[in-house]
Formats: sequence, structure tokens, C-alpha cells
Amino acid sequence: MQAAKIELLVLDVDGVLTDGHVMLTEKGEEIKSFNIKDGLGLKMLIEAGIEVVLITGRSSKALAHRAKELGIERVCQGVMDKASILAEIMNEKKLQNVNVCSVGDDLPDLPLFSLSGISVAVADAAPELKGEAMLVTKSRGGNGAVREVCELILKAKGKWPRPLSGRR
Repeated sequence: MQAAKIELLVLDVDGVLTDGHVMLTEKGEEIKSFNIKDGLGLKMLIEAGIEVVLITGRSSKALAHRAKELGIERVCQGVMDKASILAEIMNEKKLQNVNVCSVGDDLPDLPLFSLSGISVAVADAAPELKGEAMLVTKSRGGNGAVREVCELILKAKGKWPRPLSGRR
């Protein structure tokens, strides 16, 4: 299975890790809502040795805080040319397209797909992304879509926990 070859998961943030809503306080501070199941999936992926990189066009202190909580070391914020950043990372890590999975929801994420062995659009992604994606999640962005991708990769690598048997 192609997912067994993934060594790098690249995620957009707004609309993928969040539901795409941006809330601002009266002081202009941004508030984001993250799905706890997505977070557990990402932690499990990192523990299994898969690197997770966040590449987003926006900048947010909330995102930096959440990434730190999850153990995501590379967070690229305020990025307009996402493909250039991914190409640099792939060159640095000596990765090929087959080793990369990218997840997006809208047009700025489309260039990531051409560099990825597995391209994923979240369920509520723009039609253009869905049309180019290898996979479309069942869940919407910010509502378990990232967890689906984490499970796919971990199961393909044989690193997803097996259910307990013999329960009473």
C-alpha cells in the first residue's frame, strides 16, 4: 500500500486542522478550535517516526501553541508559495514524492498535490481540490479529517493499535 511509504505529512491549517472559521477577539487576537482526535492521531504519527509539517498562509499564536503541544516542530506560517517550502523540506530530508502525503482544503493547497505521493482533500474542500485529490476524507476539516489520514498511514505501516480482545 502506498501509505506505508509515507515519511512526511504536510497539512494546511485553516479548513484542515480547523473548521475554517476565524474568530477574533476585540483586541484582534485570533482564536482557533482544534479537534482533539486529530491531535491524538498526529501525536501517534509523530511517535511512529512520521514527521508532520504545517504550512499555512495565515499566522497565529494559537497555532504555534497547539503545534508545540502536539510536538510538531516545523510550522511554516504566512506562506504564500507552499510548494516551494515543501520542495525545500523534501530536498533537505532527501524525500521523494512517494514519501509525502499532503492534506488541503482550498486552492492555495493545490500546488502541494503535485509534490505528494498521496494527496488528500477534506470532505468540505473546494471542488477543484477534490477533483485533483487521490483521496477525499469522509470528515470535514477540523472535524476528524486529519485523524482519518493519520489512521490510514499508521494502519498501512502496521502501527495502529489493535482492539482489545476477550472483553467481558
